[in-house]
Amino acid sequence: MYKKAGIIVKKDSDQARVICGEMIDWFSSRSVETVIDKISRDLDLLIILGGDGTLLHVAEEASQCEVPVVGVNLGNLGFLTEVAEDEKFAALETILAGSGRIEQRNMLKTRLRTDGGSGKWRYALNDVVISKGAIDRLVRLCTWVDEEYLNTYKADGLIFSTPTGSTAYNLSAGGPIVHPGLAAIMLTPICPFMLESRPVLLPASVSLSTRLAGPAADVNVIVDGQHVWNMAATDNLDVATSEKPLRLICSPQKGYFDILRRKLNWGGAAENV
Repeated sequence: MYKKAGIIVKKDSDQARVICGEMIDWFSSRSVETVIDKISRDLDLLIILGGDGTLLHVAEEASQCEVPVVGVNLGNLGFLTEVAEDEKFAALETILAGSGRIEQRNMLKTRLRTDGGSGKWRYALNDVVISKGAIDRLVRLCTWVDEEYLNTYKADGLIFSTPTGSTAYNLSAGGPIVHPGLAAIMLTPICPFMLESRPVLLPASVSLSTRLAGPAADVNVIVDGQHVWNMAATDNLDVATSEKPLRLICSPQKGYFDILRRKLNWGGAAENV
């Protein structure tokens, strides 16, 4: 039973504000309370009005509050915001009727351990990235998997990605496309110095740790596109699968591979065999 819904409105979007007003009236006619731009554990549903970036911005808090999320895309078809603007009320009717399909999308958790102790965990739906800033030279990153030494990467950085994020920065850096139904973590070097430094697909159950091999300036840790920490030579970055996935409600009109074909411009239609 849906009693309370939250609506997240894309910033500086007149279109999103207009649709938000329409949704408030729509939910009110169905005796569903609405709150705007707030996330709390008592929400039965969270609607994102915007695009994938807007959804990524709230995925951390939504996953920790265990609120089901549906994205209404106000631009081009998104990987995460699957519902088109003209499908929004039909999709919401399906959800309120209890027929919505909820996928459990794995999240990553990450923290930076420094000389002063361990920082708080942060959470990512797509990826955690170690990236060099404006420095010309590559960085060297010693990496362990479950305390077993894996490799020292000499590269522009490292991407730790979920299957959901495999089609984001990971794909641009040469990593594999991984179906979001799989439980895995991708580790992909960014522009590695040695061609044999290849992406690695790991079980979701592992814990990873990375530190700089020697001093380096202007090294950043970016969580779902947001700069979170500067990384020093004495720091360790921990990455693992979060205990709480994001509960993502998928469009009843579109399948994963349909979205993949459209976003990646794969040609050809299914043939009769």
